[in-house]
Amino acid sequence: MKTRIEHDLLGNKEVPMDAYYGVQTLRAIENFAGISGYTIGMFPNYVKALAMVKWAAAKANFELGLIPADITNAITAACEEIIDGKLADQFPVDMVQGGAGTSTNMNINEVVANRALELLGHQKGEYEFCHPNNHVNLSQSTNDAYPTSFHLAIILTNKEVVAEIKLLVDSFRRKAKEFEHVLKMGRTQLQDAVPMTLGQEFEAYAVTLEENIERLNAAAKLFLVENMGATAIGTGINSEPEYAEICARELRIISGEEFVLAPNLIAATPDTGACVSYSSELKRFCVQLSKVCNDLRLLSSGPRCGLNEINLPPMQPGSSIMPGKVNPVIPEVVNQVCFRVIGNDTTVMMAAEAGQLELNVMEPVIVYALFNSMQMLTKVMDRLRILCIDGITANVDRCKDMVMNSIGIVTALNPTLGYENSSRIAKRALTENRSVYDLVLEEKLLTKEELDNVLRPELMIAPKKFYKKK
Repeated sequence: MKTRIEHDLLGNKEVPMDAYYGVQTLRAIENFAGISGYTIGMFPNYVKALAMVKWAAAKANFELGLIPADITNAITAACEEIIDGKLADQFPVDMVQGGAGTSTNMNINEVVANRALELLGHQKGEYEFCHPNNHVNLSQSTNDAYPTSFHLAIILTNKEVVAEIKLLVDSFRRKAKEFEHVLKMGRTQLQDAVPMTLGQEFEAYAVTLEENIERLNAAAKLFLVENMGATAIGTGINSEPEYAEICARELRIISGEEFVLAPNLIAATPDTGACVSYSSELKRFCVQLSKVCNDLRLLSSGPRCGLNEINLPPMQPGSSIMPGKVNPVIPEVVNQVCFRVIGNDTTVMMAAEAGQLELNVMEPVIVYALFNSMQMLTKVMDRLRILCIDGITANVDRCKDMVMNSIGIVTALNPTLGYENSSRIAKRALTENRSVYDLVLEEKLLTKEELDNVLRPELMIAPKKFYKKK
């Protein structure tokens, strides 16, 4: 393999000739390879965000007369290629790294510089014409470029998460409409409660998940506060007074997002509060999504010895020893992803707390945890919708039979018969293994016509005027 020689503070190293990254990225590969198993390049929105920040910085530096037009144009052109998805394989640094993100920042600096060199008619590594630090990283530090980049990446990725939630909600809502006339027994504490429809149950799932959209979007807006121009610790050393505001303007232009400069850059530089808030909302969503999947597994349990009210699409054989067994594998994998996201939230919380003085060096694991959560959630919601929810069918007769044979329908008689009579009927039904319906008729508490009227399905699933026996 052909190589070129590059040098840094620690000396010379051979870098693959065709690599757009340079010596500092190579050292990061050697130091951190395989720690998480996830590289920067595995998160396209992150790579895009890094390039957008470098684009904005180059534009600001040019406006201030700090870099000439030809170098600016080459840097921004290189950034635009990366934004368009090119050179994605040139970001091999592991997401979890020491150095507070310096390896990530140098990875983008080197890739942009070397591609800009090519556009200028030079060879990779000829940094005297366009330097990763002197030109691409001009007026910046890892400590402002890195957090601003992942802020933007989270905003971009949140849109994908929310889009998947909307699709999932729509799927549940279609099922709610399909099942709106399927009478079934509701349950509390896993015991028979009162009748409802399967449509009501699925609409409740849709509403439960849908309410998280607004909360996630609100939390994502916290990332619109950026600290470009803070440089090392927020004092702005090595940047010009106008740079921060110009860079913020250019960042708004390239990203289309309404970024604002933090009012206090020293406070903003180590602050990871937005990460804590957003991670908490992801956790909240996963707690609710996991509960919904628990319900789907219960409702489809059986098929002979469980609730068996719904059928999940059969996806694969369920046992290496039990013929005919089919497991609810899609809800199960969603549960597991939710557990991972909840665990990632703990990681974010601990890493945010571990910040010290003017910097939080634990930001890389925060970024990895958040992107891992969002990526897994986006993928698994797609699987849940397509492979499970869209194909659910109802066992209509089974649902109705359980309602009519349930002790729970006695609750619907409570306003008419009174609590004492209803309790006695319920106890007899349970003890004698008989239906509430038959016992009410046997004791002549209501006529058949009166009983059928009280127990009409449409009257048991919504508020109604009491029927009092005269």
